[in-house]
Amino acid sequence: QVQLVESGGGLVQAGGSLRRSCAASGRTFISYYMGWFRKAPGKEREFVAAISWSGSSTRYADSVKGRFTISRDNAKNTVYLQMNSLKPEDPAVYYCAAAYGSPGTIATTAQNYNYWGQGTQVTVSS
Repeated sequence: QVQLVESGGGLVQAGGSLRRSCAASGRTFISYYMGWFRKAPGKEREFVAAISWSGSSTRYADSVKGRFTISRDNAKNTVYLQMNSLKPEDPAVYYCAAAYGSPGTIATTAQNYNYWGQGTQVTVSS
């Protein structure tokens, strides 16, 4: 079992920045690839970003590419999502997710992930 605890959500003005953190416990963090997803009211859950074991491979949704950065610190069992240039279309509940995989594995679909954080609201004011 892996437990994921998120922090760092909140309210920010359009154009501003936020950094989300997701701390993992329970199993060897380095064996897990990680992802971030979000769900806005009335919309389906959507992929935001993903990162492999080592952090050498990343993937981004087109809507956030160039603005968001996913990273991980395996020594701290933590994955981060740096969100810059936030837009009015970015508000949602953001979730981190984890799944056990072989080296180099990375996934952009929610069905590939076994463990989920509690989710935290990100609000962008115009």
